[in-house]
Amino acid sequence: MESVTARLVRRFGPRVSGWCADAPDLIARLASQWELSLGESLPDGASSIALRCRLPDGTPAVLKVSPDRTLMAEQVHMLGWFASSGRVPSVLAVDGEAGAMMLEEIVPGTPAGDMPAPPRPGQWSDLLAALHGVAPPALPARVLRGRCEEAFARVGRRLAEPAISARMDVTTWDRAIRRCDRLLDTEATTVLLHGDLHLGNVLDGGAERGLMAIDPKACVGDPCFDAVDYVVAGAGLEGIETRCEHVAAACGFDGDRLHAWSQVIAPFAAIAHLGSGGEEPLIDELLDLAR
Repeated sequence: MESVTARLVRRFGPRVSGWCADAPDLIARLASQWELSLGESLPDGASSIALRCRLPDGTPAVLKVSPDRTLMAEQVHMLGWFASSGRVPSVLAVDGEAGAMMLEEIVPGTPAGDMPAPPRPGQWSDLLAALHGVAPPALPARVLRGRCEEAFARVGRRLAEPAISARMDVTTWDRAIRRCDRLLDTEATTVLLHGDLHLGNVLDGGAERGLMAIDPKACVGDPCFDAVDYVVAGAGLEGIETRCEHVAAACGFDGDRLHAWSQVIAPFAAIAHLGSGGEEPLIDELLDLAR
């Protein structure tokens, strides 16, 4: 639990330590309540704990708990919005008071970034077509502008970290903000977006189901936004420019607009790699695009 506590403290602050200390008891209570056999922990996001489990009939599932009950309630609603797409896991049970839910486990469930071969543009296009074909709810919680403003504010605080400030300056960051504003000001088509479709939030659902999305931060906005993390992940492989062309063709997107979004997201990807000691050629490609 020490690594879990450290991770959640980075997200929520020291006040979350008490919740972390009580988490094993909470998980045991939920396992008893839902008659679950608990398995190993899954790679966790920034705000929750997830464990494999099995229902009494042997059905594989995932138990997810978080100190942020509001966030968990929002995720339940968002997964419900996308349920008709067939590209998100089903919600099997919810305990709102506990900040917990039980989800269908996606099998084999390999994150897109860890698949033996990267997903093909056509596979990403199929995923987006299914997700974006869902009608937005009558009262969507967010629009893309708010999602972007939150991300720039949160990630922008990392510019002061020595490993990042040595390679990226405020000018590059401000340029990305201006580019983002121009794209948001010129939105012509909007859809219900997943909103956080990086390769860690896309899982291999096997030949029948295709790529599956988890942990949505749903908002309404430019459909290119749900493709751009995949485009930028072409850095160090076939290259961002080449992947952008292939994705635009597969999805029927405006290639110039998708490229402009990749210039917005490249600094975010560069910060992530700089903070984790990523490979220099990959970081150079991201920074060149950002500039």
